[in-house]
Amino acid sequence: MTELKSGVGAHTISEILSEPATWKSCLQSIPNGTRLQSLNRAFSSKVEWVFVGCGSSFYLAQSAAASWTILTGERARAIPASEILLFPELLPVPCQPVCISRSGHTSEVLQVMEYLEHKLNVRCHAITCATDTPLEKMATQCVRLPTADEKSTVMTRSFTSMLTVLQALAAGRGERSDVIDGLRKVPDQVAAHLNQMQSTIDSLVKSRQFADYVFLGQGPFFGIAQESMLKVMEMSCSYAQSFHTLEFRHGPKAMVSPETLVTFIVSESGLDAEVAVLEEIKNLGGTTLVVANRCNATIRRFADFVVELSLDVPEIARVGASVIAGQLLGFYAGIKKGLNPDEPKNLSRVVMLESGG
Repeated sequence: MTELKSGVGAHTISEILSEPATWKSCLQSIPNGTRLQSLNRAFSSKVEWVFVGCGSSFYLAQSAAASWTILTGERARAIPASEILLFPELLPVPCQPVCISRSGHTSEVLQVMEYLEHKLNVRCHAITCATDTPLEKMATQCVRLPTADEKSTVMTRSFTSMLTVLQALAAGRGERSDVIDGLRKVPDQVAAHLNQMQSTIDSLVKSRQFADYVFLGQGPFFGIAQESMLKVMEMSCSYAQSFHTLEFRHGPKAMVSPETLVTFIVSESGLDAEVAVLEEIKNLGGTTLVVANRCNATIRRFADFVVELSLDVPEIARVGASVIAGQLLGFYAGIKKGLNPDEPKNLSRVVMLESGG
């Protein structure tokens, strides 16, 4: 695998590779029992759930909202914090907001919480990876995951850890013990395949130069496609886009060429339809990467590269693990271009706006 020069990107790759152990630690912080039951009582409303975030936290919100509906049967959606601030009429009222911020200092998220709590008298729940923050002070109920925090600028283990915990809360609320058990099994199963995944992505990046990157996913995997796109943009300053898999046929496929790497995050629920798009894109001349739990003969025929998760857990419990390939792709593409993924161009670790900004 690519050797890092003078520790360039050392924080980021260490944090990516630490994800399985971090998930295990975070899940242990909300064991089945008193605390989980207390959190579920706090989530007592029957109104629509609204997951709020910015950047990676918004893409996390997309996967969390889809997971919430699948696991509980309750209505849920994701909304960027900026949409609520600029177009508050788009917010469903009444609603039950869950605000997401790794740092607990994201200005737009805090402004949304202030608007909801003080103007609409709506109680906000929150999740963060920091302690003693404005987010925690403002929230009615706050889940804190300090072991998932990072030194690097981009979100990696914080993204997957907060998603894992939100899925565990949804599974508890929906009485899906099979999913809770699955989430607890995922860390060890992912750890067993992590070196192979890392080697595959490193080899892919070394194999050729790509002009642009596309990430495709459906359902709870769409937020994963979005986040994978962002990791490549942040860490390698490359042009990247994301779409719902079947929507890629409706115009965007015009951009496909051998210099386009199209990554399919394949679900089992929509396997046949998604693999049909894979076949179409490969026949158009695109370079294809497939992230799947297990690859069938058709996938292997039309995929240039494959990342096979091989997780023996319910599909919804695999969602977080599906983003690791995208994180590694962004990391190694950045290293190849001589960039430092620990310190992406033009980015800061926390987006804090001036007053009135």
